[in-house]
Amino acid sequence: MTRARWTRSAALLFGGLVSLAVIGCGGGSDFKDNPRPPVPVQLTGVITDKSVSVEPAKLGAGPVVLLISNQSQQSHTVTVEGGPHNRIEQVGPINPLDAGRIQETLETGTYTIRAGSDQAASHMIKPATLTIGPQRPSSSGTLLLP
Repeated sequence: MTRARWTRSAALLFGGLVSLAVIGCGGGSDFKDNPRPPVPVQLTGVITDKSVSVEPAKLGAGPVVLLISNQSQQSHTVTVEGGPHNRIEQVGPINPLDAGRIQETLETGTYTIRAGSDQAASHMIKPATLTIGPQRPSSSGTLLLP
């Protein structure tokens, strides 16, 4: 091997190693080992002609998915309101024998789940109360999460 080939080969090898080192470093990302949020809790709710119910009615703060079924004779819009910032979320209208979904991260506080429609104005449907306590633990050690 001549000296020119040797020099070229060494330069290519060194350049390749430097490229691999830069790629392996992650390019200086700002990733920190922050804990993951709690596992989302699935809440189920039912709207009847007389009331709204949600189970479980007490849980810790964090992400929740509320799946609510309309078992009444009329379409209803579901409203979740309350908490420390008087947050308001809505879904609907939900038709009879259909379901709606609200996915939110709720903070500590008390929330009211109401079902309303133009026809329901003549008689009030009793709302459900949801009590959110202290933050649930992180899901960092939980397997099989997306």
